[in-house]
Amino acid sequence: MPYERVTPTTLTDVLLLEPKVFGDERGFFLESFNQRDFEETIGKSVDFVQDNHSCSQKGVLRGLHYQIKHSQGKIVRVTQGEVFDVVVDLRRSSSSFGQHTSAILNSVNHHQLWIPPGFAHGFLVLSETAEFLYKTTDYWFPEHERTLLWSDPDLSIDWPTENPQLSPKDLQGMILKGCEAFD
Repeated sequence: MPYERVTPTTLTDVLLLEPKVFGDERGFFLESFNQRDFEETIGKSVDFVQDNHSCSQKGVLRGLHYQIKHSQGKIVRVTQGEVFDVVVDLRRSSSSFGQHTSAILNSVNHHQLWIPPGFAHGFLVLSETAEFLYKTTDYWFPEHERTLLWSDPDLSIDWPTENPQLSPKDLQGMILKGCEAFD
């Protein structure tokens, strides 16, 4: 098992994955993904079809994004720098609908999050730059992409910033009460 620890979050089905890291004075080694072990950890078969890699400057907030059709499950991690990572449950049938969880992901702790389909996701860069990698269970379909407003007061997310750098798309996100959600 490549994970030192697997911790359930406050959102049903979202897991914090802490890989085993082997290090010495030369550096470190970790197994960042193993299909067999991952499926054993989450208890079901999952196929990943796309890997994404972004680099952002300090203060950049990306999100909260999701695809209403072709919903993507994701394993997210940071390989350089540090981010404040946020996940929002958009499954109306879930007892945690509209609630969020957050985690600090960085290149020192090597933590990962498993985010199943049905959630919005975003992150804020805390370091000078951050490189963010994620695997997805479906392809990107821009026509199905939606954005939940990062600052929606109903979400009560305590972002560690007041003035993030946002894309035009993220500035125009929908509030929870008016967004398209999952059954």
